[in-house]
Amino acid sequence: MARPAMTDLLDLAERAWRGELDLQFEHHPVHTHYAGATELAPGLLALKGIAGMYAVDCAADDDGGDDGGDDGDDGDDGGGDDADDDGGGGGGGLVLLDTGSVLDTARLHQAVRTWRPDAPLRAAVYSHHHVDHVMGVAPFDAEAAERGWARPTVYAHELLPGHFDRYLATLGFNTAINRRQFAIDAPHFRWPSSYRYPDVVFERRLGFRVGKLSFHLEHARGETDDVAWTWIPERRWLHTGDLFIWAVPNAGNPQKVQRFVSDWAGALERMATLGAEILLPGHGLPILGRERIVQALADTALLLREIEGRTLAAMNRGWPLDRVLREIDLAASLPSELLERPYLRPIYDDPAFLVRMVWRRYAGWWDGEYDTLLPAPRPELAAEWVALAGGAEQVLARVDELLGEGRWALACHLVESAHHAAPEDAAVHAKRAEVYRAASEAQPSSMGRNILRHAALASERGRRDLASDQE
Repeated sequence: MARPAMTDLLDLAERAWRGELDLQFEHHPVHTHYAGATELAPGLLALKGIAGMYAVDCAADDDGGDDGGDDGDDGDDGGGDDADDDGGGGGGGLVLLDTGSVLDTARLHQAVRTWRPDAPLRAAVYSHHHVDHVMGVAPFDAEAAERGWARPTVYAHELLPGHFDRYLATLGFNTAINRRQFAIDAPHFRWPSSYRYPDVVFERRLGFRVGKLSFHLEHARGETDDVAWTWIPERRWLHTGDLFIWAVPNAGNPQKVQRFVSDWAGALERMATLGAEILLPGHGLPILGRERIVQALADTALLLREIEGRTLAAMNRGWPLDRVLREIDLAASLPSELLERPYLRPIYDDPAFLVRMVWRRYAGWWDGEYDTLLPAPRPELAAEWVALAGGAEQVLARVDELLGEGRWALACHLVESAHHAAPEDAAVHAKRAEVYRAASEAQPSSMGRNILRHAALASERGRRDLASDQE
């Protein structure tokens, strides 16, 4: 992952909005770390690791903002299904909005202490359970014990602890799928096996106050089912978590649990009514100014609604998944300006993956093709096709022709069949590596690119998958 020199996040944010940054590679919102920290406004510190981390000083003087009036329909006090909480910090202190990954734990603590050496951390909010957002509380817990402070209160949605439990039950699986997704060529990599569980959970809404500021947490479903986004009305600061990430929303990840496309859109539309002045994203750079924030949220919601609406319309015609994917030409059918926005480029997730996620939510696991309902084992099927083609050499010759024509998707199908039919064949592995290298280089989505690149790396070492114990 890239680690540029210390950079002013405010300067980068302005350049990103104007479309001046290379967000696909150099400044990718998920894969780029920035050294240092930036004070975005008085009392608001931002760091960017894999994900964004934000520290709020609840005793800091405001710089002229209003007191949180005129907030539309967000004027509740966090009630509804969940009670208010005083945050254990009536006298002020700090609140963290997301706490980073294991790679960020030490630098987060150091940056906060450089910025505010003696202000205790009163609370932290987990926007959801993903490990790039929840691993940084431990040094503050230890510090509280050493300095005689109360341990910080961690807030999260009520479904989050169950996801930590799920991680502990699937450590090997999550190790494997994340090695593929992030192209981690490191056999020693292991999925985290220790988590700081929350102290306070809520169902729909929860409000707490620390010092001069109130924190309004609201549940949503989007990338996960346990999203908690945060609104601070006194400052008009909005923390979206991964509901906004400076890319096509990660609503289609092919290896992860169900995502919720239309629910996601609804949460973004709700946020757009608040009049936020600073948007703090789960990944990528902050957005400053009401008009920009409303535009970014509304555009992202529109993209999600268009994708789900078009997918459901095709499904309602009784089509199988393959035809749904073929008939929905997203690049041609979506509003032309959407995918040109600097914050909606398909640089992490692929819009076609979102179509598949909508299918999975409403249709289940069967793709509607009758021969896949009770299929023959893949190696047997591949052996039959390869034999009919005249052997692996004939298949590889055709693969070469397809590569020459730039038809890498079909080349992948054929070379994978050749591998299943002849898994020990060195020539097949060599061609498989070549095909998946070409496929990865043609993929703008880093998620797709990394998974395809992982297959190429595996065949270069004579294996099908480096993240599996199956050769």
